[in-house]
Amino acid sequence: MSTASPGLPAYFDAPRPPGARRGVAALAHRGFARPGGVDNGLENSMAAFAAAVDLGFRYVETDAHGTSDGVAVALHDESLDRTTDSRGLVADLPWSVVRRARIGGTEAVPRLEDLLGTWPDLRVNVDVKGDSGVAPVADAVERTAAHDRVCVTSFDVGRRRATVARLSRPVATSAGRREVAAFLAAARLRVDPLARWALRDAHALQVPVTDGPLTVVDATTVAAAHRAGRAVHVWTVNDAHEMRRLLDLGVDGIVTDRADLLRDVLRERRLWPA
Repeated sequence: MSTASPGLPAYFDAPRPPGARRGVAALAHRGFARPGGVDNGLENSMAAFAAAVDLGFRYVETDAHGTSDGVAVALHDESLDRTTDSRGLVADLPWSVVRRARIGGTEAVPRLEDLLGTWPDLRVNVDVKGDSGVAPVADAVERTAAHDRVCVTSFDVGRRRATVARLSRPVATSAGRREVAAFLAAARLRVDPLARWALRDAHALQVPVTDGPLTVVDATTVAAAHRAGRAVHVWTVNDAHEMRRLLDLGVDGIVTDRADLLRDVLRERRLWPA
């Protein structure tokens, strides 16, 4: 089981190998688009998600925007320009146009509904990147009945809350920027009631190790989050030494571009499920 509260939603119950004291959520960042450590430009494609599943990953991380006609797509950027052979803001384009774009020139931009529906046991962390994604993301979760295996998050607290409010059943959530800042202040002051209050609407902290000069993840903040009954997932960690250090701190999950490397580290720690 996790070192965090057992009262968390089932989404956070990372598989625990036989004999292990806990499970660790290994999240493939935008799928696994970096075989051999070389970026092949296929992030957030069905091929990348399939590669993560083939490695044995039970969790993937993705991002979501909504098209002009209300289709949620798994895409990090607000535009098609960087990752596809097309151009334009997703929110301004209908699905009939977005579906013709090719990630890396070869892979279609997937609908969030396709990701949720293709692997019915896969847990999916969904970062709602823009207001255009609020209703479409909720609709995709509803249509696939994926409530128990999604975590809805956003840097913007209001956007996350608006998405969750449209759902017929509760889902796992993680904190936005404003909540993280309030939690960190309380954790540094060692005022546990304020730390719990800061995360009252979120089940997890999904945060980087540092934010500019500010240290976000250390022994103090991990312990404070666990006392508040919240999980700690850290992004985006691509170095084996750093993965080991974070595991020693007791984090509950790691988000990585190097799914192959994280799998190896968890295997050496006997934390990788069979």
